[in-house]
Amino acid sequence: MIELEKAKELVQDSVLKKHLCVVIGTCFVDYFGRATSKLARGKRMVLIKGDNSISIHQNRLVRPINYMVNTRIGAEVVDGVLVLNARRAKPVETLKVHFYSVDDVHSYELQDDADLRLSGSERHLSDMLMQDLSFIEEGLKPCNKEEAFRKGVADIIAEDKNGKLVVIEVKRRQADYASVTQLERYMKQVRQMKGKETRGMLVAPSIRKNALELLERSGLEFAKIDFELLPNEAEKAHIKGLEKKQSTIDRFFQQ
Repeated sequence: MIELEKAKELVQDSVLKKHLCVVIGTCFVDYFGRATSKLARGKRMVLIKGDNSISIHQNRLVRPINYMVNTRIGAEVVDGVLVLNARRAKPVETLKVHFYSVDDVHSYELQDDADLRLSGSERHLSDMLMQDLSFIEEGLKPCNKEEAFRKGVADIIAEDKNGKLVVIEVKRRQADYASVTQLERYMKQVRQMKGKETRGMLVAPSIRKNALELLERSGLEFAKIDFELLPNEAEKAHIKGLEKKQSTIDRFFQQ
């Protein structure tokens, strides 16, 4: 057990140094923002990271029970209770964690590995598809890859046999509602930039029901692909059924 004043000092020092801070103890959580919620008193773990995020974890489930990002985090002792305050201006959110007792506080200086390589990543899958987009649709030709917009990067820009542009978004896991809204946003931006009729296509192993419903209402398309990791090649994946090769054409957006 750690005295609350000492715990406060440890948290403040960790936040100042942008270390990873782990706080374990008995707490009550009060949140206001996207909704209003209160989490009854119980023993939990709170993670405060150097990217100014805070998350509350219980001894079950992988995901946190609540979290906030891009916050300003402070700590104070009020009436014998350690209060961790997290605030965000836009949108307005507040998260207060009231610790009645603290079992432990630890601070860690972690070094991030910027060269993380994900097996079967979406970038790798996009690279493979660029070799032969006719695997998805006959006559589909690659124009550009990883086209950057103000809010995000489209995986593939292609052209179909009728001269229409096709914005392709690749997902290595099941496509969700956010995937569809992301694709629709990119498609509209490409259509506005190029002044040409544009289609949007979501490529993934599967798609959630609500996402499919939105996809159909938005006039977008879904193409199912399956991929598997190659044996003895942990950093690569193989798209089932994709065997042919074709040379790519010049970058469309440099025309």
